[in-house]
Amino acid sequence: MYDQTMTFNVKEDKECELKRNLQTIYSALKEKGYNPINQIVGYILSEDPTYITTYNNARSLIRHIDRDELLQVLVKSYLGE
Repeated sequence: MYDQTMTFNVKEDKECELKRNLQTIYSALKEKGYNPINQIVGYILSEDPTYITTYNNARSLIRHIDRDELLQVLVKSYLGE
């Protein structure tokens, strides 16, 4: 079972973690009655964490996401790459 070399892709793992965190943030905003898209865009444009609720640790999660990486992942996803 362990006699073969295993490989992994750090970039893909990081993107998966970013996506999971963003989904958690989205859900927390939605549960609290906010428009999640508007709030996340507000955060991306301003880097002001008060756009994100503290509910379910969402604000803490957003602070650990690099905005440049987030934008790259969002654009790649939108363009289907």
